[in-house]
Amino acid sequence: MAYFERTGLRTFRATEHVGGAWDLETQHIAPALGLLAHAVEVDRDARRPDGLSVSRLSYDILGTLPVDVVEVDVQVVRPGRTIELVHATLSHDGRPAVLLRAWLLQTRDTAGLAGTTLPAIRPPDDLPAWEPSALWPGGFIASVEVRRDSPGPGRAAFWVRPHEPLVEGEEVSRLARAAGLLDIANGMAVRADPADVAFPNVDLTAHLFDEPRGDWVGFDTHASFGPAGIGLTHSVVHDTGGPLGTVSQLLTVRPR
Repeated sequence: MAYFERTGLRTFRATEHVGGAWDLETQHIAPALGLLAHAVEVDRDARRPDGLSVSRLSYDILGTLPVDVVEVDVQVVRPGRTIELVHATLSHDGRPAVLLRAWLLQTRDTAGLAGTTLPAIRPPDDLPAWEPSALWPGGFIASVEVRRDSPGPGRAAFWVRPHEPLVEGEEVSRLARAAGLLDIANGMAVRADPADVAFPNVDLTAHLFDEPRGDWVGFDTHASFGPAGIGLTHSVVHDTGGPLGTVSQLLTVRPR
């Protein structure tokens, strides 16, 4: 069973595998972020044949989503021959819950210039298996495999791959599949026991200079809490070939 099943041109039913970690009655937002990325790519491919690269994904999380049918709407804000800005909305029962603004850029051959000084993490086979369900409940957390090294609170290098497809019966790009995992970073390098402190994120922004390849998505993650109830989880994102971008999540930190 996938995370979502299409029920119409713009509607999808969430399955039990999207069950949330903070509240079992609501969705873990990670698959929903992947669904929006998928919708942007489907809309792009219906409009143009050149496959602009989805290079920035900036999500605002307006509220929780029940494990139910959701609706997706995609609009081009800034059309262009080589660059587009696209806006997508994920709603439930007419209420917007997640907003996405995505920059799509034309690709060209820059292999001779490629490189980064971002350090790579150890490959998944070199990290021990870790069972995230020991810390977090919910169908989504139970649906992923994790390899992790966490030297202390707020710090972890880890790899994640899902056991389930994003959308039942549909071809989904590696980018959309990876986007459906990005939000997990906030729960893999925790600074405090989530039984004692809630620290959900209100947004997520990913900047990618390469498209992910392979099944695993890797994260080199730092989590920080400030003194006034605000936090940040920042990750360098990897595939098995090395770093390919960054992800940041703004947190609201709430001692229970």
